[in-house]
Amino acid sequence: MCDWSVVKLRDAGVRLIDCDHKTPKAEEKGFPYIGIPQLKQGRVVLDGARLISEEDFHLWRRKAKPLPNDVILSRRCNPGETAFVPNNLEIALGQNLVLLRSDGSKLYPPFLRWVVQGPNWWNQISKFINVGAVFDSLKCANIPNFEITLPPMANQRQISKILGALDDKIEINRQTNQTLEQIAQTLFKSWFVDFEPVKAKMAAKQAGASAEQIKHAALCAISGKTPEQLAQLDPQTLQQLKTTAALFPDALVDSELGEIPDGWEIKGLDKIANYLNGLALQKFRPKDEANFLPVLKIAQLKAGVAAGDEKASPDIKPEYIVENGDVVFSWSGSLVVDVWCGGKVALNQHLFKVTSDNFPKWFFYYFTKHHLDDFQRIAAAKAVTMGHIKREHLSTALCAFNKAIIENCDAYLSALLDQQIALRLQNTNLAEIRDNLLPKLLSGEINLSNF
Repeated sequence: MCDWSVVKLRDAGVRLIDCDHKTPKAEEKGFPYIGIPQLKQGRVVLDGARLISEEDFHLWRRKAKPLPNDVILSRRCNPGETAFVPNNLEIALGQNLVLLRSDGSKLYPPFLRWVVQGPNWWNQISKFINVGAVFDSLKCANIPNFEITLPPMANQRQISKILGALDDKIEINRQTNQTLEQIAQTLFKSWFVDFEPVKAKMAAKQAGASAEQIKHAALCAISGKTPEQLAQLDPQTLQQLKTTAALFPDALVDSELGEIPDGWEIKGLDKIANYLNGLALQKFRPKDEANFLPVLKIAQLKAGVAAGDEKASPDIKPEYIVENGDVVFSWSGSLVVDVWCGGKVALNQHLFKVTSDNFPKWFFYYFTKHHLDDFQRIAAAKAVTMGHIKREHLSTALCAFNKAIIENCDAYLSALLDQQIALRLQNTNLAEIRDNLLPKLLSGEINLSNF
């Protein structure tokens, strides 16, 4: 342990900037106004953020304009939760959020994001928390009195570099995964929902195009590329696309799902995959508290980690065990479908483990995601505390498909999904390394000369 000084935030040159305690009107288009739900794992995630007008955006930033290396702190609901402000992020702050800003005199600004993590920070939160009937909270007047361990400036810079490099790699992987997911979902929707290759052939045929022109129209539709871009492809890739395009028909026919490609089949989700419901907690209590599996519940599925108090026996039937790469669908409460990458866990009730002997993983995964909006509407209409769907809704969720096309594109779409899983697992390992290093670096337990 190093003999580093312990100082209050205010004495380290850290200033608190409070936000406006009101909420602007939401708009369909506009500028992001973030709330507590947008603070996730130390970063600002704009998914689900309210959009506000340009006028309100400027008004809300007059008092508290987030700058790079500022830390956003939640005072209520999840008091103590933080996220740092990266470069080029233009946002307005919602209620119950404050900014922490270092003047750089004693605390290196990029180091602030790491100061507000780890055991010492949460000890300060526990010390100053105000327990309320509905929400716990922090008072603005108390936050500058939080005590932190302050290393010399050179150490602050080195710690920031070490932890920042790990975190940057995690963010790059996350962004790469977003791109891979968008590519896969776009292709899936184009081919199996909107039938764009079929419609492209039909449109070219109706326009009097030649057989070669009809094939070329389908090529553009299945690839999302222009004729000029297709000409740039290597021969092997181009031939693969031509083979795929030839499998799509040039006509749509009526069906119970509406118009579908000629010769295609229709099945409900429950005929495509097996949706195995999990067990109630009392069904798999461990005999030995030291030897157990974490329990996967809705909260864990949404968070992507198996952090919870419930424990299950590792001797439960294998079908009720979820491994990395398994598709899981919560059919109750917050309806979510995801590929689990949080380690070996036991499947709790209100969750389906989705598998299939006849269809590849990407196919039933993306079709379940495709029907998710309808499932959420069904659940929201239930006059109960926790909305849900029933198995009958899996039967009525219809899917159109052609086995030859699935087999033809399986290698490519499976590879996209496998790459996403690999990157998520890598991120789990990187986050574990970062989180293990953080308290040891902040306390001086690790000798920085080793890096």
